[in-house]
Amino acid sequence: MTCPVFPKPAKNKASLWKVFFTKRHSWLDALYERSYGMKMGEFKLPGLRLYMVNQPELVRKIMVQDVGNFPKNRLLGEILEPLLGESIFTTNGEQWQKQRNMLDPAFKHARVQQVFGLMQAAVADMSVRLQQHQPGQDIDPEMTFVTADIIFRTIMSTELAPEQAHRILDAFTHFQAESPKLALLKMYRVPGFIQRGLSERKRLKSARDIRGTIEDIVRPRYQQAEAARAGCPQSRAALEQQQDILSSLLQATDTENGQPFSFSEIVDQISMLFLAGHETSASALTWSLYLLALYPDIQEQAHAEVTQVLAQQPMSVEALRKMVLVRDSFREALRLYPPVGFLSRECSHATEMRDKRMPAGSSVMISPWLIHRHQDFWDNPNGFDPGRFTGKNLKTPLSKSYLPFGAGPRICIGAAFAQQEASLILATLLRDYHFNLADGFVPKPVGRLTIRSQNGMRLILTPREPIK
Repeated sequence: MTCPVFPKPAKNKASLWKVFFTKRHSWLDALYERSYGMKMGEFKLPGLRLYMVNQPELVRKIMVQDVGNFPKNRLLGEILEPLLGESIFTTNGEQWQKQRNMLDPAFKHARVQQVFGLMQAAVADMSVRLQQHQPGQDIDPEMTFVTADIIFRTIMSTELAPEQAHRILDAFTHFQAESPKLALLKMYRVPGFIQRGLSERKRLKSARDIRGTIEDIVRPRYQQAEAARAGCPQSRAALEQQQDILSSLLQATDTENGQPFSFSEIVDQISMLFLAGHETSASALTWSLYLLALYPDIQEQAHAEVTQVLAQQPMSVEALRKMVLVRDSFREALRLYPPVGFLSRECSHATEMRDKRMPAGSSVMISPWLIHRHQDFWDNPNGFDPGRFTGKNLKTPLSKSYLPFGAGPRICIGAAFAQQEASLILATLLRDYHFNLADGFVPKPVGRLTIRSQNGMRLILTPREPIK
């Protein structure tokens, strides 16, 4: 049976200097054969000690049981701060808890269902654009466009115009490509004046361009919320009529002091939701299409499932719940190609794990990419098998070995949103098209902020007969 592609690991670990000069474009390239079987590894870099933790019991300790002693890595915060500011993606402690408490209501189950119509409108526009798809054309830009469009519509009630999308998505592509290089410079303690070179200035400009677009959309809505708080009845009525996620954030208040988010805090959180909401979903959807194209039998079964459900009822949240194979195909794509391949933490104090003494300030990496492909935790770990999620013979419980959205208190706030969005997009594509990989095409996974295919995803879309 065909095995989904993944970068063939080197036989042996590369030297520090080889990693620095030849592996900095993708962290996947720095992995070697033993990486895929280790439970814990130690790496001594010029700037810090780094520990890779893949053993489920230790992962649970770090992410669930002892979260306060393993905060988000400061290095990650420094790298993402120009784009995300002080959002829940990078903050820690009381600041993070306050932000999370204020954000949670916007992503409650009822709210996610409430924005389904806005998701549908963006997907309908995707279907129109795909009528111009040429055989063998790269589908990845369309997955990036539609997921970004969904974020703009559901969060800010704003459609993403093509020229606007091109500008901000190009800016994010550049920001993402340069960020791992900066991380390596910091880990190797390269002097600051080199870190602040031309590529870093371009990266910072990319972040400013994205945040500027978001600020322009949020500012009038924030001013309206300020007027509502000052007692303006028209502004209050307008604010309450908005059904998007931004309206929920504008009305959120701190339970301790009653204060709302400031303008900069709102922009930080929206920027975070844009990054997490479009980039990770686009990555997972592109890989889902690859896997379904690679396994035509499973694709046909999923198409039959969609056809059967939609012959009885229109596309809806309830209909999507009945599409088990569609959902599990996406879940399996998240296992094989988790959008965020590494979750970065640090030790707030010295500790020991597996007889290793970890100094305070050490970096701790938990790798869904490695855990999801570990033969001790999964049968046929490198194979595509959506059925494993309905089986009863898993080697380890999913709660221990499956973490595409993280785990514990910091589990992704938009997990339910992302799964609803993905099921809708995949069900629509399976209903309307049969898709094959272009002749001879093989994707090239690269690990940056997310796991993408360096050479895109070239598909041939063949229209299907409409459901009667």
